[in-house]
Amino acid sequence: MEDGELNLTFAALADPTRRAILAHLARGEATVNVLAGPFEMSLQAVSRHLKVLEGAGLITRGRDAQFRPRSFREAPLRGAANWIEHIREAWRQGMEAASEQPGEQPSEQQGTAPPVSAFATRGEWAR
Repeated sequence: MEDGELNLTFAALADPTRRAILAHLARGEATVNVLAGPFEMSLQAVSRHLKVLEGAGLITRGRDAQFRPRSFREAPLRGAANWIEHIREAWRQGMEAASEQPGEQPSEQQGTAPPVSAFATRGEWAR
C-alpha cells in the first residue's frame, strides 16, 4: 500500500461518524437515507462523509434503479492493518533486542519503549 493510500485510509478512519458508517456497511450495503438514520445531521453532511470514504477506497457506490447503495471495500482496511502489524512487529523486535542487553530489563507492561533507533526520525516522517 502506497503512502498516499494509507494516508487517505487513516484520515477517513479518524472520524467516528465515518467509522460508524463503515461498521454499518460491513454488515451489508445501504443507501444514504439508511446510513443517515442514526445520526443527527443532514443528508448532505452524511454524503460528505461518504465522499471521504469513497475517496479513500473504503466504500463503493452501486446503482440499483434510482438508488445508489454503498458497499464496504476491505482492501484499504487490510492495507492499513498490515501496516499496523508491520509497525507492531518492529516494536516487538525492538523490545526483544532491548531485553537482551545487560542491565535493567525494560518491561512491556511498564510501557518502556524500545530503542529509538528502531523507529523513523521526525524528519523521516515528513517524507
